[in-house]
Amino acid sequence: MSDDLRWKLGARVPGHDYKIFTTAFLEAFHPRTGAAKRFSLLLCVDWVNVIALTPDDRVVLVRQYRAGTDEVSIEIPGGMVDDGESAEQAARRELEEETGFTAPRWLQLGTAKPNPAIQSNVLWSYLALDAMQTSGQRLDTSEVIAVDLTPLADVHAMLRDGRIDHALVIDAFAHLAFQLGALRRP
Repeated sequence: MSDDLRWKLGARVPGHDYKIFTTAFLEAFHPRTGAAKRFSLLLCVDWVNVIALTPDDRVVLVRQYRAGTDEVSIEIPGGMVDDGESAEQAARRELEEETGFTAPRWLQLGTAKPNPAIQSNVLWSYLALDAMQTSGQRLDTSEVIAVDLTPLADVHAMLRDGRIDHALVIDAFAHLAFQLGALRRP
């Protein structure tokens, strides 16, 4: 990383705790001019996403209400990494809690930083192979989730036509595509 691009850090000023994230402010100094700037930060825990494929290549999708858009969103299972657990442990837990599915084979697809301009966390994406329903859902008190099994071939159309429009879900499928093929000029 180029040192001439890195800002010189000053004090971190705590903001407010909003349960799922904490705000803070970071005093920093321009690397070339020395001018002071106060950056706003959202300090978030890491998150996980799971593309779960059944033995017959259906994707375990979830539908749930999202207050930010006031819509029901089509997504893949996922959530926050709890204190003391690895990203893979969180992915396994979230898949089972939200859908009742478990899987014998897991692959890490990749990571992304959801919005490094203001957020501190990492999104981990996993592929769960040969997923099968082994229990019922164990939802948090604020969750209402419907589970759909959709042929993997249909997910491509859902991504293209915007039925799946959650940026972090799109990121997980992009990581899967990167693993399976190459970017090329059309």
